[in-house]
Amino acid sequence: MGVLRVRDAMSKGIHPEVLRRLVAAGKLAKTGRGMYAPISADPSEHASLVHAAARVPSGVVCLLSALAYHGIGTQMPHEVWMMIGTRAHKPRVDHPPIRFVRGSGATFEEGVREVKIDGFGVRVFDQAKTVVDCFTYRRHVGLDVAIEALRESLRQRRCKPAEIDRYAALCGVATVVRPYLEAIA
Repeated sequence: MGVLRVRDAMSKGIHPEVLRRLVAAGKLAKTGRGMYAPISADPSEHASLVHAAARVPSGVVCLLSALAYHGIGTQMPHEVWMMIGTRAHKPRVDHPPIRFVRGSGATFEEGVREVKIDGFGVRVFDQAKTVVDCFTYRRHVGLDVAIEALRESLRQRRCKPAEIDRYAALCGVATVVRPYLEAIA
């Protein structure tokens, strides 16, 4: 496993003192509050997504972070973008830096996929939903990023125009997305 939380260790019958002793022995490294990783484990390029998902289990990786995970576009975010529920408590996280956006209904529930990164389950929006989210939250990421994501996802054949149109209708941005979709597709 790439990341071990104290909560997970306790559910398996491992006392937190054992984790502290493994850190002192040099077999584990403390990567954050209540989070540990093996010293020998080489973290992947998406290790920050694992840490963010461990700190905010109800959140979903979205927008620029999801684009980078899927390999769409040229954006390299310096913080992890996560979507949480509209009424959810915004957690205070010291590491990694996380930027929260809020969503509800279909915007928050549709298109969520659980992927394994370093042996840890991370919730990420799929490619088509991520592209539509860029249009939904264009004031946060910029319209140029949304258009680039749409162009690249269609050029690389990562998603179909029908999928993008379906998600755009569910999220209420069909009138915004459709002209760009028709021009590019």
